[in-house]
Amino acid sequence: MLRPILLATAAALALASAAPALAANLDAAAVHARTLVLDSHVDVPADLGVGAHEAAVDGDSQLDLPKLERGGVDAAVLAVFVAQGPRTPDGYAQARKEADAKLAAIRGVAERHPDRAVLALKADDVEAAAKAGKRAIVVGFLNAYPFGEDLKPIDAYYAAGVRSFGFVHAGNNAFADSSRPSGGTKVEWGGLSPLGKQAVGRLNDLGVIIDVSQLTPDGVKQVLAISRAPVVASHSGVQGVVDNPRNLSDAELDAIAAKGGVVQVVAFGPYLVRLTPELRPKVAALRAQYGLPAAFTRAADGTEALSPDKRKDYSHAITDLLPKATVKDLVDSVDYAVGRVGVDHVGLSSDFNHGGGVIGWANEGEAGNVTAELVARGYSEADIGKLWGGNYLRVFRAVEQTAKR
Repeated sequence: MLRPILLATAAALALASAAPALAANLDAAAVHARTLVLDSHVDVPADLGVGAHEAAVDGDSQLDLPKLERGGVDAAVLAVFVAQGPRTPDGYAQARKEADAKLAAIRGVAERHPDRAVLALKADDVEAAAKAGKRAIVVGFLNAYPFGEDLKPIDAYYAAGVRSFGFVHAGNNAFADSSRPSGGTKVEWGGLSPLGKQAVGRLNDLGVIIDVSQLTPDGVKQVLAISRAPVVASHSGVQGVVDNPRNLSDAELDAIAAKGGVVQVVAFGPYLVRLTPELRPKVAALRAQYGLPAAFTRAADGTEALSPDKRKDYSHAITDLLPKATVKDLVDSVDYAVGRVGVDHVGLSSDFNHGGGVIGWANEGEAGNVTAELVARGYSEADIGKLWGGNYLRVFRAVEQTAKR
């Protein structure tokens, strides 16, 4: 019991020193309105810009312009993401086609609505958009699988506006190992491949933020050793709260912070809420029903072997079975990370449109509820500003300066 007590004490002391303002002295709505709010990882539907998924339509997507405006969210990093597929020329070509289409659709948000949105290529662009009352769209990229075994597309995507780059998703690729490997292959490269190591230097040269979410611990360690700039984990949880291979260990939190980076705690329920003993046999039975191993790590262990339809059915079934996370659970993980590495190295993200969202922050229109919970916990307005966007923009500027040098 000693470790949890010490961690809780450390977190409490960190908050006491970092957030002297009492909740009673702060108006949460006013604080939220004054804060530059940035969500560091959001996926987009494949048909972004079409019909109900046109950015100006207040539709079923968790992010659109009406929701961003209603929720007081000033900026969002929208991810060009394609799921892992066969590592063949045909697989790479199809993935690249999908990635190109998503990139064009994300750019199209600002192109079609210049009065409401801006494509942000620099940290200064984000702040300028907020001051002008517009939403800043930062283009992110997750999973280098569409690039095959080629480094050159990094330059092309940078030229098209990509400013954040994550190496992997669920499955190893030619650049790195994934914390959620598929097909039974656990370790292929021992972290980064030779191509992945070259990519780190190229991303530094261009001024692209390196995103270490989804990497193995060895991959994170190698990125930090090679990179000349701080990094972000754009959508990750903490193992100190939930033991999950996708969540970051204390050692990883420490190392990212020591490099000047930021861990963006994600509003993804399975990474925030522990599995209770009462639920374990029910989870094991459900997994057996789908032919999966009984052990449950809340990662995608084994599910990649299922057909797309079966995987979707399993995902819905397991989501219905598990306890629902809330804004309080999200801020519990924020508290832990702040207690561990300090408020200057922690941020917030949603992973909307890819399973993200908790009770209280189910879409961008509800972002103010997160601020209200931070105020209730005793965070100061200055520290809330750091968590919501200030820390991410600090890293963005450091990355830009590294490229200039």
